[in-house]
Amino acid sequence: MAAARVLLLRSGRPEPVSFSQSVCGLLGAGPGATHCGLKRGQLVLSDRPFPGASARLPLQRPPFCPFAALDQQPGAPGDELPTNRGVDLGVAVILQSSDQTVLLTRRTRTLNVSPNLWVPPGGHVELDEELLDGGLRELWEESGLQLPRGQFSWVPLGLWESAYPPRLSWGLPRYHHIILYLLVISQESQQQLQARIQPNPGEVSAFMWLGPDVAAAVATTEDGAETPRHLPQDLPPSVPAVELGEDGGARPLALPTSTLLRTTPAAADSQERVSTGTKFALRLWLQHLGSVTPLSRGSGAHSDPGPAKEEQNVDPLPARPGI
Repeated sequence: MAAARVLLLRSGRPEPVSFSQSVCGLLGAGPGATHCGLKRGQLVLSDRPFPGASARLPLQRPPFCPFAALDQQPGAPGDELPTNRGVDLGVAVILQSSDQTVLLTRRTRTLNVSPNLWVPPGGHVELDEELLDGGLRELWEESGLQLPRGQFSWVPLGLWESAYPPRLSWGLPRYHHIILYLLVISQESQQQLQARIQPNPGEVSAFMWLGPDVAAAVATTEDGAETPRHLPQDLPPSVPAVELGEDGGARPLALPTSTLLRTTPAAADSQERVSTGTKFALRLWLQHLGSVTPLSRGSGAHSDPGPAKEEQNVDPLPARPGI
C-alpha cells in the first residue's frame, strides 16, 4: 500500500485504513466526535483520547455512503475495489469574510471527480504538508487568493468521509477521502477579497459568496428527500454569482436558489448542486457563527452555547491566529 494518509489507532498502534473500508463504520462514528491528530500529511483517528491528539471533531458520512452499502451487502463486488490503496486525506477551506459570507466555487464540467458541484476551495494534502498550509495552498491555486499573514484566524470544523462516485447505484467507488473542513476567518470584507480573486479556469467555472440565511436553507436540504425541509418563505429567487466564460472573462450570474437546494440523485449525472459534504460544513459554520459573541465575531473566539445535533460532545478549539 502507498504511504498511508488516514490511520486508525487500534491497540495503541496507528494502522492504515484500506480503501474499501468505511472509516465511520470502523470508528462507529455517529453524530458524536472523533479524536484526531495530524503528523504532517497523516491524520490519526480514534474513538478514544490518545497522546498527540490535537482536536475532537465531528466525523460523518452521507446516509448513502457506498462503502457502508458494501459492508451491508454480502456478496457485493467489493473484491473489484483497489487493494493497494488506502484512504486519502483532503482539506477544504471555508473562507469567511469580515462581513460574514463564505466563498463557494463551482467545479468545471470537465473534471473527473465531482464535476459541476459547488464546493469550498480544497484538495489533497501533500506528504509532509501541514493542514493549514495545504488549505491555503489549495485556496490560492483555485481562487488566486493569498491571505496576508496575521490578518486571519482559523479553526477546524469537522471531518467528512467522501466517496466518488457518491452512490453505489452510480458504480463502484474510485476515490475515497477523509476531508477536513477548516474555517479560515479573514479580516478583509467580501468586497476586498472579491477584488483580488483570480479563479483557475481549469478547476473553477463560477464562484459566489453565500450569506448565513441562504446557507442555512442549503444546509437543511437532505439528500434522498424530494423537497427541502423547513425552508424560510423569504428566500431570494436567485443568488448573485460570477461565472467564467470560455474566453476567460467573468460575467455576473443570477444563480437560481433552487439549484443550491438540489439533492444527490439516485442515477449518475453531473447536475449542478451543492455537494453533501459542503452542506455538512455549512451546518458546522453556522453553528460556529452562532456561538461567537457580537464583540468577538470575526475573530473566531468561542462561547459555549451548548452542542447542536451535528456536533454533540464536540470540544471546539480556540481559533488560531494566522501566522
